[in-house]
Amino acid sequence: MIQDPISITVPLELVGKTVLAVMRVAVPGESWSKLRQRLERLQVSVNGAVCENEAHRVAVGDEIILHTRPVELPKQSDVQILFIDPHLVVVAKPSGMMTHRRPEERTWSAEKKGLHPSLEEAVASLIARRSVESGQRARNSHPRVPVLRIVHRLDRDTSGLLVLARSPEAEEGLIGQFRRHTAHRVYWTIVHGHPAEETIESNLVRDRGDGRRGSINNPKVGQRAVTHVRPLEDLGAYSLVECQLETGRTNQIRIHLSERGHLVCGDVKYRQPFAAKMIDDQSHAPRLALHAAELGFVHPISGEELQFRMPLPQDLAAFLDHLRFQAHSNHATRQ
Repeated sequence: MIQDPISITVPLELVGKTVLAVMRVAVPGESWSKLRQRLERLQVSVNGAVCENEAHRVAVGDEIILHTRPVELPKQSDVQILFIDPHLVVVAKPSGMMTHRRPEERTWSAEKKGLHPSLEEAVASLIARRSVESGQRARNSHPRVPVLRIVHRLDRDTSGLLVLARSPEAEEGLIGQFRRHTAHRVYWTIVHGHPAEETIESNLVRDRGDGRRGSINNPKVGQRAVTHVRPLEDLGAYSLVECQLETGRTNQIRIHLSERGHLVCGDVKYRQPFAAKMIDDQSHAPRLALHAAELGFVHPISGEELQFRMPLPQDLAAFLDHLRFQAHSNHATRQ
């Protein structure tokens, strides 16, 4: 019986095997029928997308997660448009939704794409619907889906603020701000332990030696990554932490905090720092406890400074309240 989520990064020797066969290797004590039930109950994901097909063939580096409960799939209606003009759109992304499709996902059937909408597709559809509802296009005409341009990304399981460009000029201007690290990006996260206020700087590589991204000691290899960490609240065994990005590498905050021994609650992927003991996550987080709470940039066309803030979504807010209550109760018991 699986008590905690299990994360499997497919090694070279398992390439071409079915997802069911890889699951059997990862959980040898569980029967074939039980493993098939997990697929049927939407408790297995491959690279973040729910997998129901036991015959799906895996590739090297694929991330397979066996969840303890069915994966809740975000819908297009879960996306919020917070600001829009002819050049850009700022949105609130729900957890569980990819920013844009991986190359292998672009050939999915329309039915599967509908089950797993990308943020890019969802926002384009919402904008097209708005144009019809506002009378900009005839109601009986087919709405033209606008072209959106990705200028930065959020991990699939991270919620929060993101900006997409709607014109080539805005795309160029926004990418320049992210490249020069002048855009303001602040994340809130709930982690194990009590991180110090510090700036973490390292070079990140795609494979630290076990198929996962991580830091490396060689300064000539990898991409420079800088995260400014500031504790906000002591939650007993956990902490609410603010992380300000100077750079924006893939999984940067999760890697930096995990390597310091402060796993982001609900993070299955980085529970085991390289060549170190696995961190036991008993937080019971509803999902990855990471949220893009603040976003600021200069409008690439008007020059206006834009600042956006988004509170924790309901699932993380409830989780935070639970940890506060738990910490208070434990403190009272010790008195």
